[in-house]
Amino acid sequence: MPDNIRLQLGNEWLPDLYRSRIRSGRTRRFRFTIPNRENRPEILHTLLGIELKVGRRRFSCPDLATARYLRVFARIGCDDIAIPYDISRLSAIADDLETAWQKTNLLMNRLSAAQRRKIINLIREEIREIGPGDEIPEFNTKTRFKRPK
Repeated sequence: MPDNIRLQLGNEWLPDLYRSRIRSGRTRRFRFTIPNRENRPEILHTLLGIELKVGRRRFSCPDLATARYLRVFARIGCDDIAIPYDISRLSAIADDLETAWQKTNLLMNRLSAAQRRKIINLIREEIREIGPGDEIPEFNTKTRFKRPK
């Protein structure tokens, strides 16, 4: 059954999007302290800014795009993920991830609870295998300016 859903999603399989759109570029690591199961995260707009609430835990987010991005991974229970370092790309990536999640969710609605858990676990494990990357990205650019003679 998971292979059937994976084939129906094609390029919109969440681990494939994670590998091609996120891990292919410069990223930084983000660690959740959430249960490794399917969760129901909420985005909260508070006086202090935007927060992502997962169960009883709250995570402060710098902007709405980051909260939307993190919410996808919180839903499937990923505890260690990569976030693109370039925040200008984050909104478009969050759109793609949310669309892929919604399609996955629609396909899983026809399945039993055990089959749904199996697919969620498979997605989580594949993302874990891809890995979150480094804590802080490397900057391999020269900072010295050479004056032309």
